[in-house]
Amino acid sequence: MKIALPSQLRLITDKALLSDLENSLEKVELRLAEATSQAEKLVDTMASHLARAGGKRLRPVLTLLTSHLGTPGNDDVLDAAVVMEITHLATLYHDDVMDQADSRRGVATAHMVWGNNVAILTGDLLFARASNLVSGLGQEALQLQAQVFEQLVLGQLHETIGPQDGEDSLEHYIQVLRDKTGSLIALSAQLGAMLSGASESYQKPLKEFGESIGVAFQLVDDIIDIQSTKSQSGKIAGTDLLAGVPTLPVLLLADHEDPASKQLLVDITEHLDESTLPEILVRLREHQVMEQARLETLRWADKAIDALSDLPDSRVRKALEAFARAVVDRKG
Repeated sequence: MKIALPSQLRLITDKALLSDLENSLEKVELRLAEATSQAEKLVDTMASHLARAGGKRLRPVLTLLTSHLGTPGNDDVLDAAVVMEITHLATLYHDDVMDQADSRRGVATAHMVWGNNVAILTGDLLFARASNLVSGLGQEALQLQAQVFEQLVLGQLHETIGPQDGEDSLEHYIQVLRDKTGSLIALSAQLGAMLSGASESYQKPLKEFGESIGVAFQLVDDIIDIQSTKSQSGKIAGTDLLAGVPTLPVLLLADHEDPASKQLLVDITEHLDESTLPEILVRLREHQVMEQARLETLRWADKAIDALSDLPDSRVRKALEAFARAVVDRKG
């Protein structure tokens, strides 16, 4: 069974590398199915619910890709790729409960099917399975996973609490993105290199790359939520806006002092509902904050690419650079 690589890798021109990634991803997919299966039928159904629904498999592919900085193809690298996806899946079970999301990857979210308590416990179960798997990859991998797990929780906690008095809202938001998304993407890249025997000196640039591209990835989502049509992104425009989720354009809007900008911010924060959403979206799309948001997103992608300057000039580095460019070019 051929597993499609994430669309963000479409700019990679090395056909041999792409073929190897596809073949390795097939092995990861089989291990993922095994890792999310349980002896009890109902628990098995719940634990594998999102895994079977598909997804981009972005994190495991990054693990596979950076393993080519060393000697790729060993079992530890494949297991690490599985750990990255299971950890990501676990966060989705929890996020969907907190956001009260109705669907994920084209299927009903776990809490809609089994309720909040079961969904939370299923996420916990997946975190436990990821910890069991990573414990077999050595002390350093286990330590890194534990640190990232802490970051993931802190990111969610800080997002839930919100910025404190005197704290810059945009800086707070970026830190949440770095913790919630960037940390796991960074770990995915780090483990691939580490477990393939690549130089220890690659760890710092790969961490910086992953954290920066994670921020860029989420900032693109903010722009997509406002600008894209349902056919492009798969969801109705303004979903995050309507839910009151902080996004980059709205945070940037707060810095504009002209009357039109102030009124738009008031309308977003106080008068936004399904009836006013279309008109507010039009005004927001025409505002200069959209261009500011685009430039800020490109800045984070450039920061990710700059971090790679300490890696050898190789097909892996070129692929990571292509990945970073594709992240900010996506429409959905």
